Amino acid sequence: MTTENRAPAPPAPHSGRPAGAVYADRGSSHFDILLAAMVTVVVLSGIGAAKGVSFGEIPGTGFEIITDGGFFLFPLAYVLGDMITELYGPRSARRAILTSFAVSILASLSYQVIIALPPFPDEYGLAKQAALELALGPVWIVVLAGLAGFLAGQSLNSFVVSRMKQRTGERGLIARLFTSSGLGELVDTIIFCSIASVAIGITTLEQWAEYTILGVLYKVIVQYAMIPATSAVIRWMKRTDPSYRERLAASQQADAAA
Repeated sequence: MTTENRAPAPPAPHSGRPAGAVYADRGSSHFDILLAAMVTVVVLSGIGAAKGVSFGEIPGTGFEIITDGGFFLFPLAYVLGDMITELYGPRSARRAILTSFAVSILASLSYQVIIALPPFPDEYGLAKQAALELALGPVWIVVLAGLAGFLAGQSLNSFVVSRMKQRTGERGLIARLFTSSGLGELVDTIIFCSIASVAIGITTLEQWAEYTILGVLYKVIVQYAMIPATSAVIRWMKRTDPSYRERLAASQQADAAA
C-alpha cells in the first residue's frame, strides 16, 4: 500500500479538537473510475466549447444569454475534482488535472493531424474536409483556454478542499464543497472566457461580459445543486473504500491510545 497521500492522524472525536485529513490509497477501486470520468468530461467539453451558443435575449433586460456547447458538461469536472481531492488528497487531484489536460492536448493535436490529411477529392469528401476544419480547427484555442483556466481554478478548488479538510477532518464536508466551488469556478471561468471567446466568435466587450457572467453563475449553481448528491457519493465511497476505512480506523485508534 502506498503512503503518498497519507496525512497526519486525526484526533479522536471526543478530544474536541479538529480532526486531521485522512486519504485513501490511489490503488483502490474508485480512483481509476473518477480519473477516467474527469478525462472524458474535459476532452468532450473542449470539443463542445468550440461552438458558440445563444439562447437569445432576456425580454426587457437587453441581456443576451451567450454560452458555449460545453456548458452543460464542464461543471461535472469540478464535481469529480472535489471527489478526488476529498477521497485521495491534493497530490492525486493534481495528477488527475494534469492527466486530463495531457489527454486533451493529445486530442487537439490529433484533430490537427486529421485536418491535415488529404481528403477524398470528390464533392462529398471536400465538404467533409471543410466541415472538419470549421468544427475542429479552433479546438486548440479552446484547449489552451481550458488548460489555463482549469489548471488555475481546479488547483485553487483542490487547495481549498484539502486545507479545510486538514482543519476539520471528516466534519465540514458540505462547507468544503460550497466554499471551493465558488472560488474555483470564478477563476476558471474568467480565464477561460477571456481566451476562448476568440474561438467561438465573441467580438465585443459586452458579449464577453455576458458570456463570463452567465458562465460563472451557471457553473456555480449547478455545482451547488449537486452538492447533496456529491456529498452522498463521497460518503458512500469512503465507506466502501478499504484503504480509507483502514487509515481512518488506524488514526482514531492511535489517537485514543495516545
